Amino acid sequence: MIKWEVKEKIKIISGVKVGGASGTWKFSGKLGEVSRTLLDNYVRVKMEKDQIIIETSKDNRYTNGIVGTWKSEILNCMKGVTEGFTYTMKVDYTHFPTRVSVKNGKVVVENFLGERSQREAIIIGSTKVAIKGDRITLTGIDKREIGETCSNIERSTRIRGFDLRIFQDGIFPIETEESE
Repeated sequence: MIKWEVKEKIKIISGVKVGGASGTWKFSGKLGEVSRTLLDNYVRVKMEKDQIIIETSKDNRYTNGIVGTWKSEILNCMKGVTEGFTYTMKVDYTHFPTRVSVKNGKVVVENFLGERSQREAIIIGSTKVAIKGDRITLTGIDKREIGETCSNIERSTRIRGFDLRIFQDGIFPIETEESE
């Protein structure tokens, strides 16, 4: 018989509904719904009253790493559906004026370093992108989706073949915060 040991107890934030079956957990709040798949052979998640409990059958670095990751995932999901997340990015250019716009689920960067072709970055999931001046604001309830969209935008303006000390153009993240 496997002995399961309780590693973490996470109190459910008021206003959040949690439901889970066969490894997929759904977190619902006033801003929407986020789901996560939390499956592993040595770590399991269960719910008791107003707490989410993470248990392990082994005590080693592998399971402890998973426990910490799942705890932060669960806390981020609960925070996301109640408060939301906002990332701010800055469009930085010195040589050519860069134009940024949103078209068909993509962020389009035009005239970057004077290039004739446009660069594109995919917007992941339900992330909302707003552009005002040289600032790009990413908002949403899923921190993973917002972070991946931010990374896609930053990577789309990567410079190759130029001296990076001189060509410091690009779009860079400058601020992350929880919305309210």
